[in-house]
Amino acid sequence: MTGQIAPHGSDAPIGIFDSGVGGLTVARAVSALLPRESLLYIGDTARSPYGTKPIADVRRYALEVLDTLVEQGVKMLVIACNTASAAMLRDARERYDVPVVEVIGPAVRTAMSTTRNGRIGVIGTSGTIGSGAYQDMLEVNARLTVFAQACPRFVEFVESGVTDSPEVLAVAEEYLAPLRHAGVDTLVLGCTHYPFLEGAISYVMGSDVSLVSSDTETAKDVYRQLVSRGLLAGPDVVARHVYEATGASTDDFVRLAHRLMGREVRDVHLVQTGAIDVPSTERSVAPAAGERGSS
Repeated sequence: MTGQIAPHGSDAPIGIFDSGVGGLTVARAVSALLPRESLLYIGDTARSPYGTKPIADVRRYALEVLDTLVEQGVKMLVIACNTASAAMLRDARERYDVPVVEVIGPAVRTAMSTTRNGRIGVIGTSGTIGSGAYQDMLEVNARLTVFAQACPRFVEFVESGVTDSPEVLAVAEEYLAPLRHAGVDTLVLGCTHYPFLEGAISYVMGSDVSLVSSDTETAKDVYRQLVSRGLLAGPDVVARHVYEATGASTDDFVRLAHRLMGREVRDVHLVQTGAIDVPSTERSVAPAAGERGSS
């Protein structure tokens, strides 16, 4: 660790993992709710996207990244990737001795309490939808009817930094038409990339359909877990946000993060899963939002 983030205890960072940049929406939501908490984020950009890969491969990749976070001393793991959550949540909770929060359960609970007509739509990657994770959790409630739709090109758009083009709107119309025709009144954005496309999704679905975003609901779950376990950072802690990626270069990650989130992410360190012992002098640390200047 850097020496600026405690490796153990309540002042240690929260570890957040995603296959790419989508999980930054979760990191942003957690930071907004818990501004004193330090964050350690890893995007597995070397193997992104996960949504089209075999579940067995996703499970292996995800566990390797989570191992890396645990070795760096995080106090909690947040799986900010729906495909990975569907592939290996049970494995993660059995494997690690820190709390594990994922993105599916919080969104499901909110959708159940939000729907008025019992017709819920779920959109996600092919891997997430194919796993049936959302469908299984929602259909425990017999009064609900679930309509699931894979939207694989949505992740491609976000990872390319394209969020508001006519092509995005046209693809959204194509993907979401079956859900509109089904009369859903609640739509779960079952991928952490999708909040970046919320404008197009909301426009196509109409104002009468409530959108449930996994990023904000997951952040609330993180808050509850930290409070219940006595793991909130102390009042004198200076929060630090560390961003890491597994790809060959950090340039694309930083450029895309700037386009999607402003300058929240300023420095990213390259890390290889399995190569845990990164010298502290090489890791880039970005101050938490409250400490930043106007740059």
